[in-house]
Amino acid sequence: MTRTWPNDSTRIAPARPIPCPSFRPTSSSALTEPSSSLAPGSTIGILGGGQLGRMLALAAAKLGLKTHIYCPDPQSPAFDVTPLKTVAAYVDVEALRAFAAQVDVVTYEFENVPAATAEVLAGIKPLRPGANALAISQDRLLEKEFLASKNIPVAPYRAVHSLDDLTRAVAELGLPAVLKTTRLGYDGKGQRVLREPGDAEAAFNALKPHPLVLEGFVPFEKEISVVVARGLDGTVRAFDAAENVHRHHILHTSTVPADIPPGVEKHAAMLAKVIVVALDYVGVLGVEFFVVGGERQTLMVNEIAPRVHNSGHWTEAVCLTDQFEQHIRAIAGWPLGDPRRMADVVMQNLVGDEVDIVPSGLDGDTQPHLYGKAEARPGRKMGHINRIVRG
Repeated sequence: MTRTWPNDSTRIAPARPIPCPSFRPTSSSALTEPSSSLAPGSTIGILGGGQLGRMLALAAAKLGLKTHIYCPDPQSPAFDVTPLKTVAAYVDVEALRAFAAQVDVVTYEFENVPAATAEVLAGIKPLRPGANALAISQDRLLEKEFLASKNIPVAPYRAVHSLDDLTRAVAELGLPAVLKTTRLGYDGKGQRVLREPGDAEAAFNALKPHPLVLEGFVPFEKEISVVVARGLDGTVRAFDAAENVHRHHILHTSTVPADIPPGVEKHAAMLAKVIVVALDYVGVLGVEFFVVGGERQTLMVNEIAPRVHNSGHWTEAVCLTDQFEQHIRAIAGWPLGDPRRMADVVMQNLVGDEVDIVPSGLDGDTQPHLYGKAEARPGRKMGHINRIVRG
């Protein structure tokens, strides 16, 4: 039974669990990548119906490409801007196969796609970015091991399988330190700061599932990120680094240019490029960095995100090719666009009732982008604004 419906009707498919083992990272996709690019009119399948999926669908439409969005939530904001949608669980193998049969390539808007879901789809149609990048990035321990294997600086860390492991890790790394789940953590979720030895047991019992990872404290001066893209032909291009400020563990602003020396920015772009090449990556990837040190600043990678990134929304306002179009170009096998920045800019997330500043709080230098979500709740990203900074 097909589960593709136009936007004037919605049905919810029952879940049928995927009968396959857990995915393990491999060096290549299960499906051989075609060398030809997609023609206009082709269909891109997107896993996830949130704001990133919505913006990807808008970018695809501008290029004459259709989108088919797959998400279990019938109220997904991305459904408003796509001609095709599937409402079904990510573990529904029948729905996944029907979805894959109707698209030319599959991508995703979030990194917590179940590994078995990725494996099923990668066996039918090209999955870009590939399942290997997905598996590494959705497990903090695998991610750190991968980065360290490429000589990319990361915070000191220890795997924590038991309370005894945690006691030894605290003794080795010292306090303060941050205890994190290895999976399903974002916007500050799935972590606890340990400041005293007595904090360890309660944090270990509160965080699930195990194993966990303990990260040594990094006395960073600021946080930056680089959004980088790699095309199907191996071309790599990076956008300028953004300087990020968080509130309550949620990104508040991204300012470009970042207040860092040119050599530090160049090094950040180089490290981001090393990562996408090492992953044999196709698409846009976000790399978050800690800037450490005083006069001679150094970088540590905090995490990677195999998707378009919140800290790259500024590219909509001041780049000929923004991060969303760049991702669509890459996964479609098209040449990458020019990522150069044409003006200074500050991106601000609109979280919860902050969205109420639109439209009265706008001026001629401000570009709003609202996500079409019906209800503003505390901590929920409702939109963003890009404000051009005049000299």
